[in-house]
Amino acid sequence: MKKFNLLQNPFFIAGILLIFIVIVTAQSINLPPRISETGLKFTHYNNYLIFKQSYFHLIQNKDLYQLYPVEHWDYYKYSPTFSLLMAPFVYLPDAAGLFLWNTLNVLVLFFALWKLPSLTDKNRLLLLGFILIELITSIQNSQSNALIAGLIIFAFLSLEKKQVALAALFIVLTVFIKLFGLVAFALFMFYPNKPKAILYTIAWTLLLAILPLCVVPFSQLQFLYQSWLHLLQNDHSASIGFSVAGWLQTWFGVESKNGVVFVGAIIFCLPFLKYKFFKELKFKLFFLASVLLWIVIFNHKAESPTFVIAVSGIAIWFFAQKMKIENLILLSLAFLFTVLSPTDIFPKFLRDNYVTPYVLKAVPCIIIWCKIIFDLLFYKSESNLNENVSQESVAVVK
Repeated sequence: MKKFNLLQNPFFIAGILLIFIVIVTAQSINLPPRISETGLKFTHYNNYLIFKQSYFHLIQNKDLYQLYPVEHWDYYKYSPTFSLLMAPFVYLPDAAGLFLWNTLNVLVLFFALWKLPSLTDKNRLLLLGFILIELITSIQNSQSNALIAGLIIFAFLSLEKKQVALAALFIVLTVFIKLFGLVAFALFMFYPNKPKAILYTIAWTLLLAILPLCVVPFSQLQFLYQSWLHLLQNDHSASIGFSVAGWLQTWFGVESKNGVVFVGAIIFCLPFLKYKFFKELKFKLFFLASVLLWIVIFNHKAESPTFVIAVSGIAIWFFAQKMKIENLILLSLAFLFTVLSPTDIFPKFLRDNYVTPYVLKAVPCIIIWCKIIFDLLFYKSESNLNENVSQESVAVVK
């Protein structure tokens, strides 16, 4: 009984997660460097170094969106504001800074998921267990995806508490990390005070957009935004990842990134037609799950560490309702192909010959997103069902 009570304590579970973070951070720091095709060496926490060095590039008035191969591999693809927000980490030794960065990502997502309404403690534990491997995959790559998922969920929780300003801040922060956070603004459709939400969004956006003026002149900030836009435009035409676009191209030879996103956006918006259910918590949780999945599977550049966002959406959808056999089958497929396929548990020859070439990591997420849209479009109010049952019972008694 005492063990079970401990597992009901979120701070105890957070302590267990900290052990995982220590292990993953130590592994990232101590693994031998990777060697690029040009012979340059890169660490296993390369993404963290990209974030860290971007801060120094910012305060030195350098172009954030150029390659710096001596320091790290790949481009910095986030906003100038995000570079500035890395300030609390960058002056620490890499081991300490990386640990705190990973901790921020893990705990923001963990507490966001733990605070979701209508879930039992048992379901919260099962939900956490389902996403744990994907969460570890994300922090092994020192990515920001868990943070983004957590901020979106916290925005939902804030809206449930009528804290519109806070919700707007959380979503705007995701946009300044990765632009696909824009999709989360769709959550405002379910709540009153939309004019207020728009005003707060504009205010937070302007504030965060000019925040780097604390360390750079206006002309430099203007140049950085132009350079960022140029990088994103070129990046959009680059290769595809684990996405709907990747699946359609690999399986069917269909190549239309913009067309895929357009169709996906229309389907994504269809549940807004069911406005009479906007006040029902389960309906809103399903839509939150749809948001978390959409921003991954319709991102043509989606990589494996990004899927902690999608898997969080799958877990919310599954555990926010009564267990159904068809949902359990879909959850099992997602666990097998989405969660386990990048790990050493999964046979390497299957991963190399089938999972990666055929974008199988994304396929269960695509199917589940379609199922969520179906569930939303054919949603039946549980309160109405209960009323019908009560009325039938009264009729039987009479």
